[in-house]
Amino acid sequence: MNVDLRHGEAREKPEKLSELLRHVSDSAGDKITLGQIANAMDDRSFGAFLVVFCLPNLVPLPPGATFILGLPLVFIACQMAFSRLDNIWLPKRLRDYAFDNKAFSAVLDKFIPWMNKAERVIKPRYFSGNRMIERVLGVFALILAIIVFLPIPLGNMGPSLALALMGLGMTERDGVVMWIGVIVGVAFTVIVSYVGYEIITTVIPYIISQIPYYWQAFINFFG
Repeated sequence: MNVDLRHGEAREKPEKLSELLRHVSDSAGDKITLGQIANAMDDRSFGAFLVVFCLPNLVPLPPGATFILGLPLVFIACQMAFSRLDNIWLPKRLRDYAFDNKAFSAVLDKFIPWMNKAERVIKPRYFSGNRMIERVLGVFALILAIIVFLPIPLGNMGPSLALALMGLGMTERDGVVMWIGVIVGVAFTVIVSYVGYEIITTVIPYIISQIPYYWQAFINFFG
């Protein structure tokens, strides 16, 4: 009887995110859809999708790339904060969107070893998956996602790291990792806000003040 109980507990133990992602890739064909990933993640899909869409943002990107890669994070964060559902909802076109499974597997090959190292110390603690907490985190995740979305040079990496930690903590039900992500996110939000404030109050007024000189130089050059 005790053996059966132990086996039952083992079967009920949730898979790690790296195992879930690898299983989805291995069970798919040449193409894999976002709907397949969402179905595999089920009620952990908010955190899992944050991690999936944050991974490309953890490396330096060319100008304009964050517009494409940051938009899904805004979409996910909005649902985290305001959706009535416990898992992510995808419109049919997005749900049926398919991409090359070999490319997806190659990305997993690069990042899963790092995820495996992180998962050795990640464990369910101090977080029960409360939906209200997820909503509050969703509001903050939306702020970070907007920062990622903005065309700030190298501004995508810090907020993306924070979102990835938050998503990993939510997926693995690890409150420690989740709140570390929040702290990292707060730090980068303060930094970006300060830089933005300096640009608005110093750089932009200076540029405006120099317009008459630039205009006069332009007239003199072509006059």
